[in-house]
Amino acid sequence: MKYSVIIPVYNRPDEVGELLESLCKQAFSDFEVIVVEDGSSVTCEDVVRQFQNQLQIQYLTKENGGPGQARNYGASHTRGHYYIVLDSDVVLPSGYLQAIEDELQAKPCDAFGGPDSAHPDFTTIQKAISYSMTSFFTTGGIRGGKRKMDKFYPRSFNMGIKAELWNELGGFSKMRFGEDIDFSIRIFKSGATCRLFPEAWVWHKRRATFRQFFKQVHNSGIARINLFKKYPDSLKLVHLLPAVFTVGVALLTLVFIVGLVFLIVGLFAGYCSGTGCNMGLVLAYIGGAIMALALTPLVLYSLLLFTDSALQNRSVHVGLLSIPAAFCQLIGYGSGFIRAWWQRCVCGRDEFSAFKDNFYK
Repeated sequence: MKYSVIIPVYNRPDEVGELLESLCKQAFSDFEVIVVEDGSSVTCEDVVRQFQNQLQIQYLTKENGGPGQARNYGASHTRGHYYIVLDSDVVLPSGYLQAIEDELQAKPCDAFGGPDSAHPDFTTIQKAISYSMTSFFTTGGIRGGKRKMDKFYPRSFNMGIKAELWNELGGFSKMRFGEDIDFSIRIFKSGATCRLFPEAWVWHKRRATFRQFFKQVHNSGIARINLFKKYPDSLKLVHLLPAVFTVGVALLTLVFIVGLVFLIVGLFAGYCSGTGCNMGLVLAYIGGAIMALALTPLVLYSLLLFTDSALQNRSVHVGLLSIPAAFCQLIGYGSGFIRAWWQRCVCGRDEFSAFKDNFYK
């Protein structure tokens, strides 16, 4: 058996069905599938059963312990030389496994990963979220794609690794969030080779609402500080940018409010004077100028996001939704980063006591 595809699942039976259906259509067929139900209240057992005659598939269950531990449990039941880890909310093009096979035949490596994109059938919100996670104007365009990078850190939605290396490293750690970056860091520290496979891409649904998306990226911001505490050299300048953006938006909002107060006071002074007064007009003009000053950078950035996304997606609707998606992503991540920095670096709390409500419910 060449590949073992490991899929942890938590309350997502419909999504698993779409993923399994895409696995049935793979051009490369030497693989098995291990679905691990991680303590779901709504299981996918019936869905998996529908594919037992089409795939070499196992369905395993365990108590909820997070995606990392579910993957480790699945790996203990595999036969493949390579493990491929997929999130349950991805769908594969028919050439996905063949692309991996071609890359490994051309230049073998110990671990690998691929990019993600939005499927044409995804909802407009999912397309907007996908844009915000892959755009040059939000993440620098470094999440997947074909940009040359000194190191590529695979993410758990689309990750592959040799079985021997997995066993040598002990699989995923007990981190409940950021566990894939932790694993990638350990892969590099072991001296293993790891590459981006640009053609081994997946359609990634991510989250269906902005509220879910905000929670996800907020936890990612928290995880970045947890990773910093574990690996101090893992924190890069780019990881600070969402926090800077968040503080900047907060300051611009405060400036806008100050301008609004000046405007209201000025208009009120002019109204109370009956015929208006010079001081009231001055205050009103100052307030308007301050408000315009605060809004200008936010409006310009929003226009940039809208134009780029609308052109890429060929949709004005997706372009408009990409504005709140990008702000949601950057502020969500930035606020999580700042919160974790305060809790762990300033207050000195450990990961469990600081974030048990986020990660350990």
